[in-house]
Amino acid sequence: MKWLRDLLDDFLCLLFPRICYGCGNHLIRDEYLICTECYVVIPRTNFHTIKDNPVEQVFYGRCRIESAAAFSYFNKGSRIRKLIHSLKYGGVKEVGRELGKIYGRSLKSSGFLDGIDFIVPVPLHKSKKRARGFNQSETIAAGISEVTDLPLIVNAVARRIATSTQTKRSRIGRWDNVEGIFILKNPDLLTGKHILLVDDVITTGATMESCVNEILKAEGAKVSIVALAYAPS
Repeated sequence: MKWLRDLLDDFLCLLFPRICYGCGNHLIRDEYLICTECYVVIPRTNFHTIKDNPVEQVFYGRCRIESAAAFSYFNKGSRIRKLIHSLKYGGVKEVGRELGKIYGRSLKSSGFLDGIDFIVPVPLHKSKKRARGFNQSETIAAGISEVTDLPLIVNAVARRIATSTQTKRSRIGRWDNVEGIFILKNPDLLTGKHILLVDDVITTGATMESCVNEILKAEGAKVSIVALAYAPS
């Protein structure tokens, strides 16, 4: 009876059009949140296949990481930017999980995740999480976890200070704004483990750097980094 379900789906789409969060076009049958065109044309960095890529270079001399990558570029007007904005400010948390699944498949097939033990999202302060209703980095991490079968851990690191937005701060201001904002709550969970730290956007890397340095307080821990987008500063 697939034809009947498809017919019903087409009828419902006429009454209640579903919109792609990347471009605003109507979704058609079998498309979910993101249209096929967006899926195809969103530029991939492929940094997960390139050693010493620009995201890794962001952290040179600042903190010890094993590898780093980002799915796409956070350019003004880009589709990935619109998708991330719908996630963070539009409350469409399913977008984060869907993008996490798309990126997770690429990471897995490339071998980037070989040796990873756990996935850890960059924590959001409880006051911001309460206001937003969810942690956007956690939804992305959940999508990656779903398609890779890597365990997701959300209680090992916490954000103890609610910082103001980083958007309009200078590079130095961003570092000052995030210094010492994380605390390692359960170091035993991460001892001797290789952690994949997940965030939405990397710009200066200040937030990630602060979180990485806290995780590395767990004896023998290693950290690799991924984000949905990279915004060259």
